[in-house]
Order: sequence, then structure tokens, then C-alpha cells
Amino acid sequence: MIGRIVEVADDRRHLFLSRGFLVVQDTEGERKELGQIPLDDVAAVIANAHGLSYTNNLLVALAERCAPFVLCAANHNAVGMVLTIDGNYQQAKRFDAQLAASQPLIKRLWAEIVKSKLQQQAVALEATGAPFVPLQALVRKVRSGDPDNFEAQGARRYWGLLFGDDFRRDQQGGGLNAMLNYGYTVLRAATARAVVSAGLHPTIGLHHSNGGNAMRLVDDLMEPFRPMIDLKVWQLHKQGEGMVTPDSKRALVKTLYDDMQTGAGLTPVMVCAQKLATSLAQVFMGAKDKLDLPLPGLPLALAVSFQDE
Repeated sequence: MIGRIVEVADDRRHLFLSRGFLVVQDTEGERKELGQIPLDDVAAVIANAHGLSYTNNLLVALAERCAPFVLCAANHNAVGMVLTIDGNYQQAKRFDAQLAASQPLIKRLWAEIVKSKLQQQAVALEATGAPFVPLQALVRKVRSGDPDNFEAQGARRYWGLLFGDDFRRDQQGGGLNAMLNYGYTVLRAATARAVVSAGLHPTIGLHHSNGGNAMRLVDDLMEPFRPMIDLKVWQLHKQGEGMVTPDSKRALVKTLYDDMQTGAGLTPVMVCAQKLATSLAQVFMGAKDKLDLPLPGLPLALAVSFQDE
């Protein structure tokens, strides 16, 4: 299912539920209604402003639809997320299978994800005209569990090749880093929804192990899709955009609706994330052998835009 990512970025707004609609209202003056969206069309709500208020009924209705409500800090990173605790009719069985997964299986699955991420990073570099062979070469070296940490080795090479030697990835930084933060927040919300809908527990990860991170599995599964956000930020920067603005936010959200190459043909990024989470649940349940990962290749919309430049 492809839904709408709704961001509330203006201060002094009130969100509530009315007759199946998410309604946004001004909290000052005449308290005018500013807009409404059918709740069934909402994939996620991103609260990215100060002075917001919202009703419990709205949060309950969103949770019933597996649509996360994301709370953002000033740096555009997600610091909280309201998720359903009942996302799939087989949830209990899938939790049990997730917990019972063997270490060899978990390591094999993580290696698949790392290879996919490196492949997508190479695609992003190739699209920008940067050297991409160093990333491609790492793919063949990844072993079960990635004990050599080629994911981190690839990242160190990748950021310099994509944005220049002076760039440093900093979650607290502004400019390009803030745009990356925002793009990842949107992607994380969509992936969280996919994980919960698949009946998996978002905290039980494959690789991420931070004890304070309640979204470890989400962070695992979003890795192959991060380069799509990176490439869009690169493109926005090339077009003169250097910070988070309403225009850059819209462009980054739109990336989730771009088509990626898959074994089943062109598929939107958001749906690819859903397919990946579902396939992981199927692997845990013994109904599938491999993850349903996107194939290397630019999202269709990005490919067209690069051809036009």
C-alpha cells in the first residue's frame, strides 16, 4: 500500500480526528481549519514543528492503521515514534520466529543487506559521475555477518566520493547533513510501518545493537534505501539547495514514491521496503529462503532527471 507522508512543519497547529479525516487547525486567531486528509490515505505523520497539539483519538486511529506518528528534534532527526502494538494477525507467531532465528541465519541475512546497500551506493556514485568501482569491489568481499565491517569501510569511501573529501557525516550538523537527517527520518517512518505491518518487532534487530535504540530492525532494513536519499540530496545540492526548506522536504518525501528496479519490475521505494520486511518475516517463518531486496539501479524518476541535466 502506498500512502501519503504528512508533515506538519508550521508552529501553533492542532491535529485531530473528524469523521475519518486527519484535520489540521490553526491555534491562533479564529482557529481556522487549514486542511484535512482521509486517514486511510496516511502512511505516516511527521511532527516537525514547535507548539503542536494533537488528540488521543487521532493517535489511536493512526496506530490502528499502522501509520507511525513521528516526533522530530530541531535537527530533523526522529526522536520518538508512536507505533501500533498489533500490526499483523500472525504477529505472535512471527515474534516467536524472530526471537528463535539462529545466529547463522541472522548473519547471512545481514550480509545480504550489506551487499545490497553497497550496490546501491555504487549506483548512486555512478549516477553522479564519481568513481564507483571501489564500492562495487567491496560487494564480492562481504562474508556472512560482515565480520570485516565492509559496510563501514564502504561508508568512509562513499561520503568523500559523493560529497567531496571535506564532507563529514554529522547527525547534529546543518546544511547537507540536515537534509540527509530529514530524508532518513521520512524513510525510517516508512520502514517502521513496513516492519510493524509485517508482524515483526522493530527492536529485535539483525545487526544494529545499540541498547537504547527501539528501532534496531528498522535501521537494519532501511540501509539499502539510504543511497536513494543520498542521491536526491546530492541532486538538490547541485541545483543550489543547501538546507532543509519546504521545497527540499517535498523532493525528499517524493523519493519514497520513485520506482526502483526489482525482480517483479519497477516498484516504488516505499513498496520495496514493505516487500523487504514481509520477506524477512517469511524467512523467519521458514516460508522463504532469501530477502526480497531491490536490484541495483536508479529509481526511474531519478534516472530521467539525471538524463535531462
